[in-house]
Amino acid sequence: MIKSIANEVWAFDCEWVPDLLAGRLLYRLPEDLPSDEVLRVMWEQGGATPDNPMPFLRTVVCRVVSIATVIRRTLKNGEVQLFLSTLPEAPDDAAQDETYILRRFLADGVGARQPQLVGFNSRNADLRILTQRAIVNGLSLKHLCDRLDAKPWESNDIDLMDLVAGFGKSYAVSLHEIATLCGIPGKLDTTGDDVCGLWYRGERRKIVEYNAFDALTTYLVWLRLAHFSGCFTADGYVAEQRRVVRLLDERLARPEDAYLRVFRDAWRALKVRTGQLGDGVFAEEETR
Repeated sequence: MIKSIANEVWAFDCEWVPDLLAGRLLYRLPEDLPSDEVLRVMWEQGGATPDNPMPFLRTVVCRVVSIATVIRRTLKNGEVQLFLSTLPEAPDDAAQDETYILRRFLADGVGARQPQLVGFNSRNADLRILTQRAIVNGLSLKHLCDRLDAKPWESNDIDLMDLVAGFGKSYAVSLHEIATLCGIPGKLDTTGDDVCGLWYRGERRKIVEYNAFDALTTYLVWLRLAHFSGCFTADGYVAEQRRVVRLLDERLARPEDAYLRVFRDAWRALKVRTGQLGDGVFAEEETR
């Protein structure tokens, strides 16, 4: 399980959609072919069926459209700080494209801070598409190569799915399942299947908001596993969760972050449903 917690922990999640340029290039499609037709061809090539018309495409033919991260930083004096970062910062700014997102996360973020990365299926999905699309976008990221080259026992990065899932259908688990059963919000109003439609309808801010929810879910599941692994005492685990509540409350003071109310309310409701409301995380609200 989790053996140590670094001074800088990044619980992250990526969102991606089919890359129309990749579809046109790889399948020799006319430049003026409508986007919906390009998507149809890409899904056909990806194995679409009547039961699954939009299959999961190989990551190399997709483009990264959002990365969200919960950052836990321990200062030299022992103080713990918590941040929520979303990319692109300005979803409606066309200049904050895939290259911008990858550079900000991989070069300015991971490269500069060298954090312990935490994800769910990140080893086989998120880190793979980040690597592939960084190459496609012409970035130079030696630090990422060093990280990917590390042997499993040399890396302190964590893929939560590796820790909670096993081989075979009976042991498979999704982030939504493990989170919800632990009293943590999983998928709410939006799911991964909705992201492509949102992107090509121009609803990019909704993707960033959904992405932020997944990063928060990933972080809270990591806290749960860290507590399970003995990294936090019972009181320490409550204190860590209360930091997340404070982070949400601080962000909710900003009008542009009002969407986080959905996550906060869903979390409290799940605490009630799972009999955990009295654990002290929502202490000031437990008597209401």
